[in-house]
Amino acid sequence: MKLHEDRSTAVVAASDAEHVIALRNVERVYRSGRVEYRALRGVDLDVRKGDMVAITGPSGSGKSTLLNIMTGIDRPSTGSATVGGRRLDEMSEDELAAWRGEHVGIVFQFFQLLPTLTALENTMLPMDFARRGSVADRAIAARAKLDLVGLGDRAEHFPGELSGGEQQRVAIARALACDPLLLVADEPTGNLDTETASAMLDVLDAVNRAGTTVVYVTHDPTLTTRAGRTVTIRDGVVVDDG
Repeated sequence: MKLHEDRSTAVVAASDAEHVIALRNVERVYRSGRVEYRALRGVDLDVRKGDMVAITGPSGSGKSTLLNIMTGIDRPSTGSATVGGRRLDEMSEDELAAWRGEHVGIVFQFFQLLPTLTALENTMLPMDFARRGSVADRAIAARAKLDLVGLGDRAEHFPGELSGGEQQRVAIARALACDPLLLVADEPTGNLDTETASAMLDVLDAVNRAGTTVVYVTHDPTLTTRAGRTVTIRDGVVVDDG
C-alpha cells in the first residue's frame, strides 16, 4: 500500500513539474470574528509555460484571491500552490518575498509608480531591490524593457508627464525587469479607455510571444478573447476552463 502511495505521489509531482502553476484543491477562507467567508472553494488549476490565460468572472467571485495565491501574496487555507516548481504554501514570508522578486512580475490596475522617480528609475526598482549587477547594468536593462513596451523615448519622464496608457506600460516594463518566470496582471486595463486598453493587451501579447507566461484578471468579457485560454470563476469555483 505504501509503495502504491509513493508511486502516486511521484506521478502527481512529475505532472506538476510540467506546469509553471499547479494549484491543487485550493481553498481560501477569510474570518472576521465568527463570520467566515470562503473566497476559493477547492480550486484545481494548471498553467503551462508560455500560456496566456485570462481569468474572468463577476465581482467577488475570487479572481483576485486566485491571483494572490499564484504570486504568494496570499496563502491557501487548505490545498497546495506550486509555482515554478516551488511550494509557495510551505515557504516563509522572507522566502516568498525573495522568490517573488526573482520570479514574478506583477502589474496593478492603478499603476503604482513612484511619482518622484522617472520611468527609467521606476523600471529599475526591482533590480535595485534584488541588487542585480551594477547601477549602469540595471539602467541598460531597464531601457531595454522600456523599448520592449514602446517607451524608450520616454525614459526620463516622470509618471505625471505620462498618459494613463504610458504609465501602465512603464508598470509592465517594471514587472519584466528581472525577467520573471510569470507575469500576472490584476485588471490591467480597468483604469484605461477602450482604445488604450486594447493597445495594452497588444503589449501583453508581445510579452507572451517572447516566451513569458502571462496570467491576467479581467471583468471585461471582450478582453478575454485576447488570451489563448479563459478560466471563468464564480463563487470561488472554476466553472469553465476553455
